[in-house]
Amino acid sequence: MSNPIIVALDVANRAEARALVTAIGDAAGFYKVGMELYAAAGISFVEELLGEGHQVFLDLKFYDIPETVKRATAQVASKGVQLLTVHGSQAVMKAAREGRGAAALRLLGVTVLTSFDQSDLADLGYPCKVEDLVALRVQKAKEAGIDGIVCSALEAAQVRATLGPDALIVTPGVRSAGAAAGDQKRVATPAEALRAGASHVVIGRQITRAADPRAEALRVLEEIRAGA
Repeated sequence: MSNPIIVALDVANRAEARALVTAIGDAAGFYKVGMELYAAAGISFVEELLGEGHQVFLDLKFYDIPETVKRATAQVASKGVQLLTVHGSQAVMKAAREGRGAAALRLLGVTVLTSFDQSDLADLGYPCKVEDLVALRVQKAKEAGIDGIVCSALEAAQVRATLGPDALIVTPGVRSAGAAAGDQKRVATPAEALRAGASHVVIGRQITRAADPRAEALRVLEEIRAGA
């Protein structure tokens, strides 16, 4: 099994991120750069990671008018980034696909955040169940020709059944049994996520806040292999 772990570099600055990448070493090679780190370190840090041979999941969840999404996606695609998230609106996903052009960048539609549950959807005015909104956005992603989906591990099997064997399914909200859930509400273990159909699991604090991040990454990988 290749390493399915994407380490979330959800830290405040380049120095912290740099220290983590160094500490993790060869235990991981795929890193998520989200809004906080991107706001602090920008595209130059993304280019730094890519230049060192790492893969980058740029988790910016693009959501704007189609022309803006198209042009922003083209900028990301030109850098050699592997994965980019966009909102699960069909117009947004189509614009991102157009902006990507022939580049190798793969696009992921965001369904429902793993920090959301039924009460959060009600607060936003959605009358449906979480799983129904996920199913709708997955179907829209399929129609838009998107490469994959970001979803909870709890919906991974449903998403895999809809999108088929070749689609990417990236699952945040993943941590080992006994690890703190933090602000996530719909969670699963790494092995459960992969058995349900996930291609990659995103793990942050469990690894990045461990006393020995490299050792913890290797331990989680062994846990995955034992439970696969």
